[in-house]
Amino acid sequence: MDLVIRGARVVDGTGGPSYTADVGVHEGRIAEISRLPGRGLPGGGRRTLDAHGLVLAPGFIDMHAHSDLALLRDPDHGAKAAQGVTLEVLGQDGLSYAPVDDRTLGEVRAAIAGWNGPGDDVDFDWRTVGEYLDRLDRAHGGQGVAVNAAYLVPQGTVRAYALGWDDRPATAAELDRMRQLVADGLAQGAVGLSSGLTYTPGMYATGAELTELCRVVARYGGYYCPHHRSYGHDALTAYAEMVALAREAGCALHLAHATMNFGENRGRAGELLALLDAALAEGADITLDSYPYTPGCTTLVALLPGWANEGGPEAVLARLRDDTQAERIRHALEVEGSDGCHGVPVDWSTIEVSGTADPAYGPYVGRRLDGWETARGILLGDRLAPTILQHVGDEENVRAIMRHRVHTGGSDGILQGTKPHPRAYGTFPHYLGHYVRELGLLSLEECVAHLAGRPAARLRLPDRGLVREGYRADLVLFDPDTVAAGSTYERPRVLPTGVPHVLIDGRFVMRDGRRTDVLAGRAVRRTARDLR
Repeated sequence: MDLVIRGARVVDGTGGPSYTADVGVHEGRIAEISRLPGRGLPGGGRRTLDAHGLVLAPGFIDMHAHSDLALLRDPDHGAKAAQGVTLEVLGQDGLSYAPVDDRTLGEVRAAIAGWNGPGDDVDFDWRTVGEYLDRLDRAHGGQGVAVNAAYLVPQGTVRAYALGWDDRPATAAELDRMRQLVADGLAQGAVGLSSGLTYTPGMYATGAELTELCRVVARYGGYYCPHHRSYGHDALTAYAEMVALAREAGCALHLAHATMNFGENRGRAGELLALLDAALAEGADITLDSYPYTPGCTTLVALLPGWANEGGPEAVLARLRDDTQAERIRHALEVEGSDGCHGVPVDWSTIEVSGTADPAYGPYVGRRLDGWETARGILLGDRLAPTILQHVGDEENVRAIMRHRVHTGGSDGILQGTKPHPRAYGTFPHYLGHYVRELGLLSLEECVAHLAGRPAARLRLPDRGLVREGYRADLVLFDPDTVAAGSTYERPRVLPTGVPHVLIDGRFVMRDGRRTDVLAGRAVRRTARDLR
């Protein structure tokens, strides 16, 4: 054996009871598990790790990550590695950097600079999904990236590529082009399709258009991951639309950062879960992810109504400069409830600036906005880049949803900004420390299944997500008595405690609580089979 982990409490990711064992790792895989600790694995190992008092679990899978550029920019990527995350799913919310042409790439970079930064420090030497995945594999001098990464084809980017940022139905030729772009991305290794249906231009797609794209996803055995049309007003209607759409297309459905936000939905998670239970009972293939916090996080420009975003970022800035158009936007936000703000009139006291691109606007970070003119000013001055925390969640809803049998963990972690949401650095230890140890809301075995086994099953990865012989040695060892998120709203970039060791392919990316220089992460490609 290359490594023998001795005396660990194994929580294997299935949800079944834990057990004590020695675990042998060889050539990147779990070679042997002996439930007779100290008496098994007679050949020993070149290295031995004493894991008494520690839990050995499969590495955690972040089902909703925004590390699309961070993995290329930062070889350390401790925000995720230190949590025990060994795989992230990128390409979320319908907007990312492949597939693109030169025009679309420039537009997308501007549109989601608040999520990932402007990218001036990244060499965008790819255009297709396959080329982006190749770029991850040869990052940092050919060594790879910090953690593994899977990718969703982003529907908003695909729409921008095929027909621009116009609010209109796609022509037959444009729909064919979008189908082909989605099929190409899946054939090149993507695991599914994402949408951001409160973001432009994805929000301009009709249900019929989305259904046609999901039919392609179904043929390739992938899944559809929508940020649906509302998490506020008419949220249940928006969820029901996604369930019906996916079922019509015959496509698996994974609901992104599933929650019920804003005052009108307080305590109504049970209605969402009843909707899902009814669909599951009828044979629908549905999962969801959530983060264990109440505030949301997005870009400030995302709150604007869809019509104000038509035409792309430069058109938005032009409207904001025009006093008449700006007044229309204000009325939509404050009186009507814009589609970008989930149909709920904005309460500026709930909007906290978490980051800006221009240091001149840094003093706004950590402050709640005092009205539209302040918001307009920083949108113009910082060229749509500000990120925000939106304090609109409900703890009762958060707890109810995380207990559901199809729930998985996703950080939705935006790593940009001076004061990012603490979920980016703390989601997985927060589940284990607060909701398992302190509140007992989930058993440890259940929670690990939510964070590893079930996500791997959704991704249809045949050798990840479980501690099982023959599986890849993507593993995390943590102390169940001390594991906790270190990140807070005031100090969001503090790393967690109680997670001393993390391995990817049997190589230590975290050892004794410190990040090593190992770059064992690679693009995880689905081997898609076209069933047409």
